[in-house]
Amino acid sequence: MKYRILRKSSTPFDKVHEECGVFGIAAPEGKEISAAHDAYTALFALQHRGQEAAGIAVNKNGVIHCHKDVGLVSAVFNQEILDNMPGSMAIGHVRYSTTGDTRRENAQPISITHVKGNLAVAHNGNLVNAGELRREIELDGGIFRSSNDTEVLVYTIVKERLKCGSIEEAVMNTMHRIEGAYSLVVMSPRKLIAARDPHGFRPLCIGLLDNDCYIFASETCALDALGAKFIRDVEPGEVCVVENGELRSMHCGIECKSSACVFEYIYFARPDSIIDGASVELARQEAGKYLSIEHPVGADVVIGVPDSGIPAAIGYAKFSGIPYGVGLIKNRYIARTFIQPGQDKRERSVRLKLNALRTAIEGKRVIMVDDSIVRGTTCGRLVKLLRDAGAAEVHMRISAPPFRHPCFFGTDIPERNQLLAHNRTVEEMREIIGVDSLGFLSLEACRKIAVGCKLGFCDACFSGEYPIPVPEQVNKNMFETEIPLPSNKD
Repeated sequence: MKYRILRKSSTPFDKVHEECGVFGIAAPEGKEISAAHDAYTALFALQHRGQEAAGIAVNKNGVIHCHKDVGLVSAVFNQEILDNMPGSMAIGHVRYSTTGDTRRENAQPISITHVKGNLAVAHNGNLVNAGELRREIELDGGIFRSSNDTEVLVYTIVKERLKCGSIEEAVMNTMHRIEGAYSLVVMSPRKLIAARDPHGFRPLCIGLLDNDCYIFASETCALDALGAKFIRDVEPGEVCVVENGELRSMHCGIECKSSACVFEYIYFARPDSIIDGASVELARQEAGKYLSIEHPVGADVVIGVPDSGIPAAIGYAKFSGIPYGVGLIKNRYIARTFIQPGQDKRERSVRLKLNALRTAIEGKRVIMVDDSIVRGTTCGRLVKLLRDAGAAEVHMRISAPPFRHPCFFGTDIPERNQLLAHNRTVEEMREIIGVDSLGFLSLEACRKIAVGCKLGFCDACFSGEYPIPVPEQVNKNMFETEIPLPSNKD
């Protein structure tokens, strides 16, 4: 007999889903701040990185209190909840699931009590060897409440903490055991710790609020929301420790080539963020420029698919000389998981979120710029919207190369057979989508777009060249697909 956990329903939109967002803040001893309110503000700024769940853990005099649930930040927290979470140190998290389904147990931060104290952890990324580590912990008597890889990470840190003299040493030892992508914040009774994997897959930066409160965040837009000063990015392989208002740094000792996720610049990050020294907005405009060089076409107007396709569309228009226009209007009151009107009415779902502006496109040759194509279903519906609104021609330009390979480092890219580009030519994809022409950014141009970035890139979802060994296939529900029950009564 087997117990099968029900899956969440898929969204109707053909997009790569966001990552997670992490945040941490620590005030010096004796300074009273409302860390929970600051975390709330920062998570609001990071909401684009995860819309499934949110959570905040606060530390008051060494006691950690955590509140989390599924839903948007504004739904999980209110004034009363935040007012009842006093403390001068806090970490926070917004989640999109890349391992494990959507339920409260999988929300973060994860807070536990162990023999040496309290601990709370928030994690952005995906561990390649989570399955092996979880099996090892289970055979040693460990019991898991969630189905995500973050709980595996937490237990691994605790096991290392029992063998060493400090939490930062335990984090560094853990970094030698885990493989994959992780930017994380860790809170102990006295310390706030931030760590970034040796490849630097996921972003993490350091800020300073009121000249004495250190902050860690996935993106600089969270610092801007708080009025904090940007200090620098956490380096790949670096472990930063904040204790009593002092910041110190060490390196885990694992040397390897940096491989920041190039899709942070194409889609994930907010345009106003600066990641590893490079402007996200300018990177997207550069992508549009290269698109116009590689795939020129005669047209009357360039439009972008809101929101992340807009900067690339502006770049395309600027360099090509074709006017930029607003051709698609986004309904900003619809969350990612709004109720669908039925499987036979998916086109209506798209119209609820996006609608064509007839006055901008009727009778015109339109270039529609988007950031990516995953399955291709939504693209076809958007093309129909434009044609129904009177577009004479629709030419689609994509500011990323075709997705041909799954991601194992925290991006929810489906398996190969679910990708439109898998085993198809550009012409075959064009016919399926129904556009007059289709052009993707070349891999060579993609590797140039993040002008000023200090790190190398991981573009394995396009190239298939993974920076570390990966499993043969990705299974985001690896810990909950089928759980065999024991045959005896024990």
